[in-house]
Amino acid sequence: MFNIGTLEETVLLLVIIHQGNAYGVSIAEAYMEHTGKKISIPAIHTVLKRLEKKGFLKSSMSGATAERGGRRKRLFEITQIGYKALQKLQDSRAKLWSQAPKLSFN
Repeated sequence: MFNIGTLEETVLLLVIIHQGNAYGVSIAEAYMEHTGKKISIPAIHTVLKRLEKKGFLKSSMSGATAERGGRRKRLFEITQIGYKALQKLQDSRAKLWSQAPKLSFN
């Protein structure tokens, strides 16, 4: 099985959601929106780089824009390996949930 933590899983899912426009700031903002937790840009960049090193993401540089003062941004997209890792994780969790008894705390 692929070695992936909860934060990495969340970041991979956010990259999929932001297809074509996934970069550090957009992922950090989406993380806050979806989890209610703040995460620093350097922490997001660390996770993105780690996922790229594992082969789960690939990146490319965008064109420079006046809005960014002529700076380019590194855009990330999921790879086939990354997508398969997410699918295996989802399947594994679904299997566990299907075996868990329904509990009532009334």
